Amino acid sequence: MSTIEVKKITKKFGDFVAVRDADLTVAAGEVVCLLGPSGCGKTTTLRMIAGLERATAGDIVIAGRRMNELPPEKRDIAMVFQFYALYPALTVGQNIAMPLHYEKLAKTDADKRVRKVAEILHLTDVLDRMPGQVSEGEKQRVAVARAIVRDPNCFLFDEPLSRLDVELRHSMRGQIKEVLSGLSKATVIVTHDQLEALTMADRIAIMRDGLIEQVGTPHEVFARPANVFVASFIGTPQMNLIEAELTGFADGKAEVVLAGNAVALRTDPAVGRLAAGKVTVGIRPRAFATTPAASHDTIPAQAELIEPMGAETLIHARTAAGGDIRVVVPRGQRVKIGEALHLRPDPRQTHVFDGAGKAVRA
Repeated sequence: MSTIEVKKITKKFGDFVAVRDADLTVAAGEVVCLLGPSGCGKTTTLRMIAGLERATAGDIVIAGRRMNELPPEKRDIAMVFQFYALYPALTVGQNIAMPLHYEKLAKTDADKRVRKVAEILHLTDVLDRMPGQVSEGEKQRVAVARAIVRDPNCFLFDEPLSRLDVELRHSMRGQIKEVLSGLSKATVIVTHDQLEALTMADRIAIMRDGLIEQVGTPHEVFARPANVFVASFIGTPQMNLIEAELTGFADGKAEVVLAGNAVALRTDPAVGRLAAGKVTVGIRPRAFATTPAASHDTIPAQAELIEPMGAETLIHARTAAGGDIRVVVPRGQRVKIGEALHLRPDPRQTHVFDGAGKAVRA
């Protein structure tokens, strides 16, 4: 069975801890994205799974077998790198077939495999061309084809789309997802692009400073972030994270001093267990309704910058306490610079994080 298990792995480079106690399980047929900012440890984690780096502690288990001491060539994995690394003197077909030489397949069998993979990735028309004669998107597909032609235990992708332009990235996301959905292989994809992770992954593991902060489906990490970091990292425009003072909880509402105003926000009942003190309130820019008049459950602000975004408009506003707040409204809703806004948060999308930055929920 094609599975990957990462058990409490740690990687140190001298005194620097690049990855700390990482736990991750990838089921057969599942795509998991390692997502995070540069330097968070995601590529190091991938390299340890591949055998290109040796874990300082912990275990790597692939297809039920402990792999810690095995070199990359003994792990039966296929890896697609950020750089295509195609052989310039070989045709596209020969590049795809290169891994099959080590299996010592008969030429007719190898040709059948290459033809089948080329059909899946729409490369049959370019099999006889040289890498310099095909587009960047086709080069990326050749790299993917070269990986899957072997039928390995699992697939590893390291920033596979980072060198493509926006249009190609959009099309390649769909093509790679379509290909992987037809294979019963555990797949790990490293990316710093949240859109790639949200669209391609069955689950996302969000990393920061060598730690896995949260693992969940794209919907879970967006709708129920585990902490302030995940909340700020997932979502465009970024979630509003507003420092507040929790003063009480009554009738299902958190009573807070927020952006210079006393506001009652309907939140998760678990907030009622918190002692009075500093909290962070997280509200997505699309989670506000604008009202004509102030009330006990609205946040007053003043529009300072208007950014049209096609079907929507992004408003940058300033609160009474001088803080910034981002609001997204439908294109048809007219807002002028300097206009007073009364913002009512959607309680289903209002998050409270405690003093340590952890989400407070039942």
